[in-house]
Amino acid sequence: MTKVVVGMSGGVDSSVAAILLKNKGYEVIGLFMRNWDSSLNNDFLGKKKEELELDICPQEKDYNDALEVCKKIGIQLHRVDFVKEYWDYVFTYFLDELKKGRTPNPDVMCNKYIKFDLFIKEAKKLGADFIATGHYANILDNNLYMAKDSNKDQTYFLSMLSSKQLEHVIFPLGDLEKTKVRQIASEYGLITANKKDSTGICFIGERNFKEFLKNYFPTNTGDIINIETNEKVGEHSGLMYYTIGQRKGLNLGGNNDKMFIVGKKLDKNILYVASGEDNSYLYSDSAILEDVNFINDIRPTKCKAKFRYRAPLYDVEIEYIDNNMIKLKYSGIKAVTPGQICVLYLDSMCLGGGIIKEVHKDNNKLWYL
Repeated sequence: MTKVVVGMSGGVDSSVAAILLKNKGYEVIGLFMRNWDSSLNNDFLGKKKEELELDICPQEKDYNDALEVCKKIGIQLHRVDFVKEYWDYVFTYFLDELKKGRTPNPDVMCNKYIKFDLFIKEAKKLGADFIATGHYANILDNNLYMAKDSNKDQTYFLSMLSSKQLEHVIFPLGDLEKTKVRQIASEYGLITANKKDSTGICFIGERNFKEFLKNYFPTNTGDIINIETNEKVGEHSGLMYYTIGQRKGLNLGGNNDKMFIVGKKLDKNILYVASGEDNSYLYSDSAILEDVNFINDIRPTKCKAKFRYRAPLYDVEIEYIDNNMIKLKYSGIKAVTPGQICVLYLDSMCLGGGIIKEVHKDNNKLWYL
């Protein structure tokens, strides 16, 4: 019998993934990953009220939920600790990018280094022929495709995987709507049926972002400058707390215009803003991507690109610079942000992605980014 090890997170998606696989006749084993230790990782500031009121840490509650689900559906649950590896490969990257004034995406790196690397190696020790997760995506011939539920599609977060990593992966939820997943969980009477979806940083959870980062960065206040008038309009509490296109949280007091973040000057510790959501300083027409990963051998000159997870797909032209760097040309896109992952698509196929290194307009690198 084909053995599948399912990454059990203690959430509804992985719970239903395990049920569907078992119903198809696979031998299913659950494996829970513990990747964060608040006390070990100095995670004291920024926790939400709900977490502070828990008798146990959220990771242990998730494990207990996963354990109850596995008992209910009749499969074993194993447990593995990747706390050190998560810090070394994911969280260190996250902090380093913030220090550079960029906006990182740790969830993408978590998939690349933890969920689809270390987890696969651990699953093989358990005799796995395949591994499965509760991601909303599809695989065909080792290629990655969008999920049926476009609102839940997670190919963006899987874009840095290789075809080799996808060889022995199953995504049971790829053709299901989220409402159907919860319905299945309810029919089986699972404790996770109505459990809230996890949000926030991968495996760390929801945090007050500013307070959370105070665990790792000293306060470093600086000027907020209106880039159009060069006037000081306020004071920021640290460049790492802000991202391009952000409007909320600027605390600019009496300023009646809607002010948006348009840039950062790291060496001078300046945060630049401009008024109006269609301000020209928010727009660019090309970007350089570094550390580019292609899942397959397809190298188009034109395709679609997603510059943030919830962003729409845009038409782009690709100029290949070298093996892991490309230039994307496009027509006036707003808030393209260094450090974010840009993901490429050909119809519903996810080709891969890269990290936004530079943002350009009229063939010039934007000096304020």
